[in-house]
Parts: sequence; C-alpha cells; structure tokens
Amino acid sequence: MRTYKIAVIGGDGIGPEVLAEGIKVLDRAAAIGGFGFEYTYFPWSCRYYLETGRMMPEDGIEILSRFDAIYLGAVGYPGVPDHVSLWGLLLKIRHGFDQYVNLRPVKLLRGAPCPLKDVSVGDIDMIVVRENSEGEYAGAGEWLFPDTPAEVALQTGVFSRHGTERVIRYAFELARKEGRSVTSISKGNALNYSMVFWDKIFKEVSAEYPDVPTQSLLVDAASMFFVKDPKRFGVVVTSNLFGDILTDLGAAISGGLGLAAGANLNPEGKYPSMFEPVHGSAPDIAGQGLANPLAAIWSASQMLDHFGYPELGARVLSAIEQVMVEGSCLTPDMGGTATTSQVGDRVAALL
Repeated sequence: MRTYKIAVIGGDGIGPEVLAEGIKVLDRAAAIGGFGFEYTYFPWSCRYYLETGRMMPEDGIEILSRFDAIYLGAVGYPGVPDHVSLWGLLLKIRHGFDQYVNLRPVKLLRGAPCPLKDVSVGDIDMIVVRENSEGEYAGAGEWLFPDTPAEVALQTGVFSRHGTERVIRYAFELARKEGRSVTSISKGNALNYSMVFWDKIFKEVSAEYPDVPTQSLLVDAASMFFVKDPKRFGVVVTSNLFGDILTDLGAAISGGLGLAAGANLNPEGKYPSMFEPVHGSAPDIAGQGLANPLAAIWSASQMLDHFGYPELGARVLSAIEQVMVEGSCLTPDMGGTATTSQVGDRVAALL
C-alpha cells in the first residue's frame, strides 16, 4: 500500500484545530482509495518564535524536504510582527521549495453564501494561478537612511523571463486540460517595466496555445468584473501581489474565507508542495470549537488532486457542498451551531 509522508505545521490560533479535521477527511479518503498517510507534526509557529527567536529551525527546509507534502494551518499571533511570521515560515517554505504556482479555486458551491445578487451556482467557477516565487514578494529592496528626515524605503518587484513564462504556461496547460479560457491580469499602463514585461510574455506564450481563448485585463477592471461579471473568468493568471489580493476578493464572492483554500505547488515534483487554508489564525476564537474547517478540508482535497486522486478530491468537494446544502451542521460563521469537530465528522461521514 502506498503511504504518503505529510509534514503537519499547525501554526497558531485555530490552525491546529482546522487541520485536525482536514486530516480526519484525508484518512477517510485514503481508506476509500486504498492508500495511507503518515503524519509528522512540527510546532513551528509564533509561539515557537517567542521561545527560540526563529519561526522554524535553521535546518527546517532540509527537514521538510523528506516529506511528500506539507499541510499548513494558519500563522500569526499578537506580539509577533506579521512580516516576521510570514518571512520566517510561509514565504521561506514557498521560496525554498520553488512552489511557484499558488493555485486557488474560486468556486461558488451549492449552499454557500454569496453577497452578489442575480448570481447562481456555475456563474462563479474560476481557478486563479498566482505566481508564487518572485514578483512583488521576492524580498528585494532597501531601507535607506532609517529614522531620519531623508528616510526612503524601496521595494523592488522581480520579474524574470523564467519565472513569468513558466507560471503563464502552467495556466495555459491547465486551461487546455479543462477546456477553459485564460485571463491575464496586470497593470501594464502604470507599471511600465514589470507589467509591460508580463504582458509581453503572456502574448508570446499565448501564441503557442491558439486553441485556448484569452483576454488581458488591468487589475482595477478585473476587480470590478470579479463582482459584476464573474462568469467571464475561467483560468486567471497574475502576479504574486495581484493574485494575493484578488483571491481574497474571490473568497468574498464565493462563501467567505471560511471556504478559501490554497495549494502552493512545485509542479515538477522536485520538492514537496504545501496545502493550506488561506484564512488567518483567528486567535480570539482559538480552542473554542468555533472555527470553520471547510477551507482546510478543501485544501486537503487539493492535496488528493496533487497526488493523483482527482476522483477522491472531487468527492471531498461534493461532501463539503452537501454539508452546506443540509445546513444542519455548520459553524457559527455560517449561521450554524456545530463545532469544528462536528463539521469535520460530517464531511468524513458523507464520503
């Protein structure tokens, strides 16, 4: 029997709670599929930082390289600056394992709340492919003359041909496989180097896929169309910063952050990929059984897809949908009274 080794980093706040439910569902799916998961738990978090001065050990990347995948909860806690927690753990893993595709589904499931009027299931069904290794989050820049009247902060976006081309090509391959269009989102009118370069590479790559419909939008127009006409989008490909912002907007129109899942992929499989709910750590409700585990469970379905079990991934997604349609086992953020664990139990049972 094939057994996949999973590194589990619960993180802070509600992170460990929601991952526990995702693991419950993963184990049920594995039992159905005839394979197994072996979990190793790591305490790396803001609390770990306060105790050690690091978000993860110096050899953390080497340790994680021995696993088939990483399952991450949520990171962030009062007392630790957000840039410290982000750069010390999440971005360190993304960069260290060249997880250059951030894959975030924006899909309105049956039973999910939607703030948009005259929108039905099927009208919101897109996949956002966010460049995940460079761009605005490359960490390049300088802080000059600190704490003086001449103080200057420089944040440099890094866009390489290699990095831009490979993520755009990934989006086209995905669109061709699923029979979708590709929309490139940039800001080439104002960002006259980075985004003009992005638009140039998109045009070059799109010429290799004449069978795939394409469109290019400025990010401000795209934000409007996410709300006014979401059905125009199939596969969306965009830069690190724009993808980060637009996928939260996508979550808002398709059920909220409690349903927002994300996969950080190294598509070639040279390094482990990482799967995570994209909500925050919500320390104010931690340990109370109030957290919504559906995003963590959705990211677990992405892990199943990644390992080559798309039928099981689809079954998990269908079970999430059925839980919302039933409406009797939902956490308070979705208008219910169920606990985090009860929701996980119900999804696993529906499998």
